[in-house]
Amino acid sequence: MDSIKLVSFEEELKKNPELKESDIQTLREWCQKQPHLPKISDSELALFLHSNYYLLEPTKTTIDTFYTVRSHVPEFFNDRDFNNKEFKKATEVTTDIVLEGTTKEGYRIIYGKLLDTDPSHFVYNDTMKLLNMVIDHWLYTEGTSVGHIILIDMKSVTFGHVGRLSPMGLKKFLYYLQEGLPVRLKGLHFMNASPVVDAILNMMRPFMKKKLMDMFHMHTTSDTLAKFIPIEVLPNEAGGQAGPVQALHDKQMKKLADHIPWFQDDEANHRVNESLRPGKAKTVTDLFGVEGSFKKLEID
Repeated sequence: MDSIKLVSFEEELKKNPELKESDIQTLREWCQKQPHLPKISDSELALFLHSNYYLLEPTKTTIDTFYTVRSHVPEFFNDRDFNNKEFKKATEVTTDIVLEGTTKEGYRIIYGKLLDTDPSHFVYNDTMKLLNMVIDHWLYTEGTSVGHIILIDMKSVTFGHVGRLSPMGLKKFLYYLQEGLPVRLKGLHFMNASPVVDAILNMMRPFMKKKLMDMFHMHTTSDTLAKFIPIEVLPNEAGGQAGPVQALHDKQMKKLADHIPWFQDDEANHRVNESLRPGKAKTVTDLFGVEGSFKKLEID
């Protein structure tokens, strides 16, 4: 795994004075008693601990959830390869870019938008696969951060796109985002908001905890967005000065392509083994309920 420059535990110790070797040791001992979990490095443990503000019990829950969801949602976390035709297509339909600039608090920002506006080309699961790859690469190469912001540019998103979303698909991602992802999420922003956003939010709301609802913001103009995010860090097309979206996208995709061996290694070795889980094995139904139990959402 030489190709990917992962953040080392030493770097994390330097960066985070609150990070204690004794806490990592406690987590290591706990992991040894969880035979269903994969091998977890100290720098990964540091990510989990930091995202839970150094509280041990919530950290253990996050660790278990992170690997469990990744094992039970193959549509988001498997076959992450540019040779996969569906995935390749997703990289032409949407983009997710880790922006260079930060907010004034030092929060890092990931910016997502449609590149191809034809709803019939939009496949939600493949879009999520791409987003999660960008987030994985970001976490493992940059490590801990004081905060993360997700910014979705809703320009050109139509009711045709909404019709291609499923409540179960949204539930799976929102559960992972809130319960498993080792980040200090500080904001979820939708810019260029239109009435379409209300329809999407209505689908998301049942799966959003109060904490996520409180950090959810819709912006119709960049005036309100500017209170949270410096506009100049955005791509040119979004009113910023970071460069053209396509160039930023190509650069981000090259980073992913360069790390495909790492993604393949992750799929092979970083999953739970349910047959070894102490107590009862978990199934996708335990995590998310039954697929058909949602009322079909009618969108006029």
